[in-house]
Amino acid sequence: MVIYGVYIVSKSGGLIYNYDHNIPKVETEKTFGYPLDIKLQYENKKVVVVFGQRDGINVGHMLLSVNGSPVAGRTTEDGRDVFDLIEAKENYPLSLKFGRARATTNEKIVLASMFYPLFALASQLSPVPKSSGIELLTADTFKLACFQTLTGVKFIVVTEPGMAGAEAVLKRIYELYSDYALKNPFYSLEMPIRCELFDTSLHTLLELVEKSGTANL
Repeated sequence: MVIYGVYIVSKSGGLIYNYDHNIPKVETEKTFGYPLDIKLQYENKKVVVVFGQRDGINVGHMLLSVNGSPVAGRTTEDGRDVFDLIEAKENYPLSLKFGRARATTNEKIVLASMFYPLFALASQLSPVPKSSGIELLTADTFKLACFQTLTGVKFIVVTEPGMAGAEAVLKRIYELYSDYALKNPFYSLEMPIRCELFDTSLHTLLELVEKSGTANL
């Protein structure tokens, strides 16, 4: 069992907590000849593929290294500009390593705000009144399970497609939230959750689920 991450969305649609637990690395290294047959672009402080996906390198993947030299922003470790390197014919062949970029905090906030109206839309599309909204989404590479409390707070867990028992995991996370966040006198509703005990307990829970399954929850 693999759990990729946990998200908590407030009743107003804001992301108040996220935890990346077991995000798989997706990296591909390939030697290219001149001219480079994929198009790169600098955006959001990283060099990304915008056209010409091939051999496991997809649009949206970011450039991680050039000839083994790590890339930070648009420069290599020795201070050379990435675009100057790939545009000069004499530098070829070039070994380029690409990988899937991890979502930034701002990107996660945007995703959470997008999930909120989708959840509401699913409730309205239901032919039966008082639908619970989205509880489970299944794709070829992941499964998303959602549990909404009576107060409208949504707990979301993203797992591998074959994992069973996500509902039990969500309810245990809700119990931890009640114990360590709601009972914290310094915590205010709708505000981001910053509690070390909650972080530690959540990590322990997810590790237990991955090792032993959900039967003992």
